[in-house]
Amino acid sequence: MTDDTRNPLWGGRFAGGPAEAFQRFGHSLDADIKLWREDIQGSKAHARMLAAQGIISEAERDALLSGLDQVASEIEAGTFGWSEALEDVHMNVEARLREIAPKAAGKLHTGRSRNDQVATDLRLWVRASLDRCAEAVRECQRAFLHQAESGHDALMPGFTHLQIAQPVTYAHHCLAYVEMLERDRKRLLSAREHLNESPLGAAALGGTPHPIDRDMTAKELGFDRPMANSLDAASARDFCLEAVGAASICGVTLSRYAEEVVLFSSAPFSYWQCSESFSTGSSIMPQKRNPDAAELIRAKVGRLTGAFNALTLQTKGLALAYAKDMQETKPVTMEALDQLEATLLITAGMVREMTINRARMAEDANAGYATATDLADSLAKDGIPFRDAHHIVGALVALCEEKGCTLSEAPEAEAQAISPLLTRDRLAGLTPEASVQGKLSYGGPAFTRQQADRWTKALG
Repeated sequence: MTDDTRNPLWGGRFAGGPAEAFQRFGHSLDADIKLWREDIQGSKAHARMLAAQGIISEAERDALLSGLDQVASEIEAGTFGWSEALEDVHMNVEARLREIAPKAAGKLHTGRSRNDQVATDLRLWVRASLDRCAEAVRECQRAFLHQAESGHDALMPGFTHLQIAQPVTYAHHCLAYVEMLERDRKRLLSAREHLNESPLGAAALGGTPHPIDRDMTAKELGFDRPMANSLDAASARDFCLEAVGAASICGVTLSRYAEEVVLFSSAPFSYWQCSESFSTGSSIMPQKRNPDAAELIRAKVGRLTGAFNALTLQTKGLALAYAKDMQETKPVTMEALDQLEATLLITAGMVREMTINRARMAEDANAGYATATDLADSLAKDGIPFRDAHHIVGALVALCEEKGCTLSEAPEAEAQAISPLLTRDRLAGLTPEASVQGKLSYGGPAFTRQQADRWTKALG
């Protein structure tokens, strides 16, 4: 950073600069420096449009484009002299451009305000980030599909209230996350679709008298169309809310899995184990293998949900159009989306390298009277009203708890006393394998092979 004391680019109205403390308080360069590529991209599109409309000459356009390329080269090389006195990335770029092409640079802002410039830059950045996040979701889905394929025949217990409920398969469990992540991906892409309108040319809030071509800049920047209302274009930050909201929901999916990793890798369960690549040890306990990656995922998602709340609070009280409050939406939005992308990629790596303990999962798939619902269903198939069947099986479970045995080991005479339908053959068929294969409704674990094949085609 330099100690540049030049008046800011809006300095014509002011005799002096801002107080030093206020300058430090108000600058956003640390956060929005990430927008330099988008700022140069937007300025180049604007310069081309100004020349096409006869507002600047072709020579001035070429000087601007060459100057902006030089600025980009300096930033990439690490030789650019950033100045906090110039407040943000946009004014830093413009100030340097004035040094490189002083005659042409003053015309670049024709028909444009920092309000629509910032809004354009931020939309471009968020759009690219959402694209990366959507692809990172795909990587997570592929990792879960890999686990489903490698453990397709492994039994595991399904839980409700964190109590063993019914047998399922490990593949079915993994494919549940593939489905959840697909909804997350669609939400991210929906946010992308909604933001993909160009605010450039809205100027401060009321448009411009210059004969600009907003369709041209929108097309060059990859937007679907220019925004139809200049006041909306300068005011809108709902695209940040929607993007971070979608990111937050996706984060919740990742956090739920991370919690399962922490839980199921603990000694009482011992179902899963993180690879050494995504685990750490203890500074004092040599035996420890801690699922730190999962724990960090779980914690970082809290920052995502916090970001959504922050954006809501930052924007809920703003009258149209621009207010300086909006400056604070940039770091919140960018950090949240960066965190999501990183969290997705870490999750994908952790999932892909996860190992499972088939024996322990199969053991618990047959524990806790997990096949009790199957017994009730079999009675219902014989014409017993399901609520009556539920009562019969509940009584049998109570008997087995008293005797310390499984359902299939229930004393025949005492089981028959509860209901004559509780025959030895019926009880003997209560296995986790039969339970899984008997779930014939669409979407159940019996259809895991078909579901995996469908996702293999979808994910390439």
